Amino acid sequence: MEKKLSKRIWLNICVFSFMGGLAWNIENMYFNTFLYDSVYGGASANALANVMAPTTAISRMVALSAITAVVTTFIMGTLSEKMKKRKVFISVGYIIWGIITAAFGFISKDVIAKTLGISDEVKILAITVWVVIIMDMVMTFMGSTSNDSAFNAWLNDVTNPLVRPKVETALMFVGLFSMLAVMGLGSVAQSGAMSYSTFFLILGAIVTLSGVMGLFSLEDPKIKGEKTNTSYWSDLFYGFRPSVIKENANLYLVLAALCIYNIAIQVFFPYLFVYLGNVIIPNAVFDVKTIIVAVIAVAALAAGVIGMLKASDKKRFVANMCTIVLFIVGLFILSTSTNIIVVLIGIAPTLVGYVVLQIQLVATMRDFIPEDKVGLFQGIRMIFVVLIPMIVGPALGDIACRSSNITIVEYGVEKLVPSTSMFFYAAIVAVFVLIPMLVLAKKKAFKK
Repeated sequence: MEKKLSKRIWLNICVFSFMGGLAWNIENMYFNTFLYDSVYGGASANALANVMAPTTAISRMVALSAITAVVTTFIMGTLSEKMKKRKVFISVGYIIWGIITAAFGFISKDVIAKTLGISDEVKILAITVWVVIIMDMVMTFMGSTSNDSAFNAWLNDVTNPLVRPKVETALMFVGLFSMLAVMGLGSVAQSGAMSYSTFFLILGAIVTLSGVMGLFSLEDPKIKGEKTNTSYWSDLFYGFRPSVIKENANLYLVLAALCIYNIAIQVFFPYLFVYLGNVIIPNAVFDVKTIIVAVIAVAALAAGVIGMLKASDKKRFVANMCTIVLFIVGLFILSTSTNIIVVLIGIAPTLVGYVVLQIQLVATMRDFIPEDKVGLFQGIRMIFVVLIPMIVGPALGDIACRSSNITIVEYGVEKLVPSTSMFFYAAIVAVFVLIPMLVLAKKKAFKK
């Protein structure tokens, strides 16, 4: 097998993973803050009392988005596999994905009130919330078509087991860069220095431009396997066959580990930036001590990621066990206090576990996907990685936040905010990642 990828392939991997990361991070991080800060912001006590709580709205939005993502990936992933085409799904998908993202810049309570000619503040808030949720589902449809279905299948098409760990490492760091880019611009929007409209318009336009670039830079690879005579509906449910599950038992065990890991992430992630913006940052004291701890935390994060990745090359199972433990420990630390020093100490092990475990589990998953059935397994992957985690995780987070019942006063009105208990719930869930990992080790599934 070839150990190197062409520069053109690397360019497309970096561009489309970065742009996809921009779009997904906007949705996963700032649609939630947009809903909390802009849609619920300034609402009266009467409106807040008669419309679902903001954390509940976030939970439902995430869950419905997950359902949309999985259904879309099954339908479009199977279609791209039948057609043996990826380029058109990626390029055209990214173009429309960006346009829909930009459209969020035109959603507001005032626009809804004027468009529908209503003045009842409860109805205005309720309808605006559901418009955001439905538009999020539309955006997810395009993202899952272009990124989850086509781009992920394309990655399998152009890589092999020898290069996948390197590719997954690159994808993780590109993903982190895209997250930082969104956070940088998003923090300006969240602070009020830039409107959410401008924020969505700028990033939506950038994603659309990448789709236009793809029309010229992408090439459909030679997909292993020829077009089959099986029906579309037969292929659609291929991954549910008992014989297929038995034949690919290791793949489903890795997916189980990814599922539990992602549930733990989704317990707190949908509420994370609301939590930071309304609980941590307003009460933080950025003195010399805090800066020193922050520098140490960043250094520990970098050293931990590099060290664990090097250890993974030699003993993948041991490294994975260590990253799980670090992840759990970090979450427990974050659950103990809202003090900025404690938060910085907890972030380092949490992020080391998050980054390294994601890289290794996804790389292992790709190794176990049959090379001639890549598109047929994208929907199955989405059930474990998106559907179950994004329904169960945010629901647990919502329960954690409402049970703690921590509130802030905004415009003279009490409003529920996320609390440290969501990290405690996430840590408990993360412990269960050990079960499928130990089963895989017993089966000697790890290559190293």
